[in-house]
Amino acid sequence: MLRFYLALIVSKLAYLAIKILKHSGGTSFAGMLALKICPKFLKYCKNYITHEITITGTNGKSTTSGILAHILQEENRIIHNVKGANMLTGIANVFALNLPCKKFDYAVLESDEAYLTKLYDFAPADFLLVTNLFRDQLDRYGELETTAGFIKNAIDKANPFLFLNADDPLVANLGKDKDVFYYGFEDVEFCSDKHKSSSTAPSEVFKCICGEELKYSKQFFAQQGHYYCEKCSYKRPELTFKGRVKIFDDYSELTINFDRKTYEFRINLIGLYNAYNALGAISVAMFLGTKDEIIKNSLLSYKSIFGRAEKRIINGHNALIQLIKNPTGASEVLKTVDLNSQILIAINDNYADGRDVSWLWDADFERLQNVQKPIIVSGIRAKDMSVRLKYAGIPTEKIIIQEDLKTAVEIASGSDKMEENLTILPTYTALLKLNKMKLK
Repeated sequence: MLRFYLALIVSKLAYLAIKILKHSGGTSFAGMLALKICPKFLKYCKNYITHEITITGTNGKSTTSGILAHILQEENRIIHNVKGANMLTGIANVFALNLPCKKFDYAVLESDEAYLTKLYDFAPADFLLVTNLFRDQLDRYGELETTAGFIKNAIDKANPFLFLNADDPLVANLGKDKDVFYYGFEDVEFCSDKHKSSSTAPSEVFKCICGEELKYSKQFFAQQGHYYCEKCSYKRPELTFKGRVKIFDDYSELTINFDRKTYEFRINLIGLYNAYNALGAISVAMFLGTKDEIIKNSLLSYKSIFGRAEKRIINGHNALIQLIKNPTGASEVLKTVDLNSQILIAINDNYADGRDVSWLWDADFERLQNVQKPIIVSGIRAKDMSVRLKYAGIPTEKIIIQEDLKTAVEIASGSDKMEENLTILPTYTALLKLNKMKLK
């Protein structure tokens, strides 16, 4: 325990120095020090937590965990890696800066899929929610079966109670022979023209565990939907939390059936993908006994974390910032883009982004063909993005290449017409750089 307390002291001092010197956002360095000084640091942290809830999956981890933490904090003491640093150092960081002065009812922890097993080596969770599994950073995760294997190994190690997205066949299969609640949508109604059209991006072919190609009676996007196998009769599991959703331009209306009761909620987030995130978070909150009025009010007051449908004012213009990082997620985000806005796309290929940017060719950038203003491309792989837009049907004279992100933002927000909106689509490290800029 002496090493644990020493780690707390040193990491707090290091974080203070970082903030004074303004070297970084301080989301991982203090945690890295804590783990160096005390390798079992996360194990000792469990003494200060009554229940640990982890959220993992390809897309939606940050938003789902953010919504859940926001709901639970109304009646409980919550610790949450709100800034999205989801590897061991990031999780250790948030504990190092908040312990040992008080204990917490819940730790709501977003976890990287590949690091979940390592987290459970020291801090096995009571509950695990898995959002979805899509192709993402193939250079780091490999194919989908590899990512699913990471999560399955973690589940077998910690045996947490599971909340699984039943509409995703890869996620649903993780619940075999486990204690699990399934959530999903019985029906999706698009009340917005820009959201209802299907994607032209290449789609994966998903096979049943018996090897037969899955069929769908309803397919919402990518592999998400009502699937079944004609050979072995495998099908989407029965839902514990049955959702129905109406998708509007800027919000969604969600109806949930649970325990023979019906609940209605409004979420001020755009897109079906965010409706899934909210459904997952609400399911856990309901299971934990949170009153529906608290959930309703929390959903209305929830503000997006940076880059996840985040709304900001930049140089007097309303700006919407949405992270893009893989084909399915990017294609769903592109459905929501205002084609009358000034669009800036910033693509990096740093380690945290994934070195392989071939995913750009599988994302549905063809949706930008009718864009009204020139598209600005920036970041390390700005030229790759410009080529992708050219083949998506955007005239080359409507593509502006500016690799320096700060200059690109200045160009994008330079109009004197304050009513013109700004859309920024960055990869992860470009988003971090944006967040450090002093944007007015």
